Amino acid sequence: QVQLVESGGGLVQPGGSLTLSCEAFGISLYIYTMSWWRRAPGKERELVADIAPDGWNTNYANSVKGRFTLARHADTPMVYRPMNNLKPEDTAMEYCGAAQLSTPNYMGQGTQVTVSS
Repeated sequence: QVQLVESGGGLVQPGGSLTLSCEAFGISLYIYTMSWWRRAPGKERELVADIAPDGWNTNYANSVKGRFTLARHADTPMVYRPMNNLKPEDTAMEYCGAAQLSTPNYMGQGTQVTVSS
């Protein structure tokens, strides 16, 4: 059974940092593109970042470039996403996804990130 479990969300002040994690069960990260999506209140779901099965090639939304990083540790089913200089507009429910093509085959239940003073 495939399961993606997100963790690391929380409440942080503007300018602060958080690291999100996604643990994958039942799939190999070597054959799936792992992605992070977010849905802010009143907005559509947005692709934030993804990392290729090779574990090196990454893509980021323009709104997070230079602030967020996506990494995958070798031989672990984990994807990490450190976030720095968080802004109120980063407030969203964050979801981890796994895709073999462009649309995720699997997604997690989400973890909430709230940036507020």
